[in-house]
Amino acid sequence: MAGSPRMRIAIINRNFSRAGGGAESYAVAIAEQLAGRHEVHVYSQESNEPVPGITYHRVASTGQKPRWLNQLVFALSSWWQTRQGFDVVHSHENTWHGQVQTIHVRPLRYNLLHGKRGWRRAVQWLKVWTSPRLATYVWLEGARFARRPGRSIVATSEMLRQECEQAYPHSRKHLSVITPGTALQQDKVTRTMARRMLELPAEGPLLLFVANDYKRKGLDALLPALQQLPTEVHLAVAGKPGAAPRYVALAQELGLASRVHFLGSQDDLVPAYRAADCLVHPTLEDTYAMAVLEAMSHGLPVVVSGPVHCGISRELHDGQEALLLHDPRNSADLARLARSVLDDAVLADRLRGQGLAFAQAHTWERAALEYEALYQQALSIRSL
Repeated sequence: MAGSPRMRIAIINRNFSRAGGGAESYAVAIAEQLAGRHEVHVYSQESNEPVPGITYHRVASTGQKPRWLNQLVFALSSWWQTRQGFDVVHSHENTWHGQVQTIHVRPLRYNLLHGKRGWRRAVQWLKVWTSPRLATYVWLEGARFARRPGRSIVATSEMLRQECEQAYPHSRKHLSVITPGTALQQDKVTRTMARRMLELPAEGPLLLFVANDYKRKGLDALLPALQQLPTEVHLAVAGKPGAAPRYVALAQELGLASRVHFLGSQDDLVPAYRAADCLVHPTLEDTYAMAVLEAMSHGLPVVVSGPVHCGISRELHDGQEALLLHDPRNSADLARLARSVLDDAVLADRLRGQGLAFAQAHTWERAALEYEALYQQALSIRSL
């Protein structure tokens, strides 16, 4: 909205950093787009201040544990700091304040109650009200979905929107979907340069796995799949290193120690995408999967779990934009699909071209414009 008036916007995100994960990267990217047209303030407990031109505010913290108590303190403190002086408050966190609430993960209420009836449902509620942790999270989540004039609730995928509706049926009229975007790539990093920067093998096929939660995103299936591929195929793992020791041990047990390269957290994933020949994302559960979209924007062929397990796959066609994996736990199928990308140049070229076209239709600029429309809607209702 080129003609939108300049607004004073507060963005609430506990960890405002691209290295934090998909939800955090989403928040950073939207803020980056908005910062060029509006006055943006970020309220967080942790941030490496990734976007210039934004005003950063530190929010009180109790430390990492117990997480539920820290989340409650964050909600209270961020509410106090943003309760006045802003045109719009946009929350990416479990907080009750914010005219715009962006939901990044499956609702806890859905996880607890979906499919439960009778005594089974009663047992789940008993668990909630006898656990300070669960009670806090359920209360904060319910406050996000509460009916309020001018409130908009945004799900980051169609899959997630449906889960939100099932968990909170009254929210249906206020729910919309704004999927992640990607930046159109103009960098000049070559494959050779990228591999040298990351200290990866200069030659040979390289698969890439990007995730902070290695288990949920399917590394347990990917390592045995790598074992079934030719010995010249290597794997790079990018993401938080907390769980790495377990997978280093598993790689050694499978005889893969020299073929698996743990890169740790990367503020800039461009070199990793440039270094690889294929992104493999056998996720067990992903509301969208930003890594898939980012890989496509770099012209990287993708193997990803199908629509039952991954939100972005509901928009993809098998064999066109990506190869879809029916069962992400099936290492043999995963190995077969990865090998087909590495061995079939025609298939790889088709996936690169179609994937790139898909990514170019999903930009962060488009997503930011959709948010600006919601901001304007909230402002107009408040001024009535």
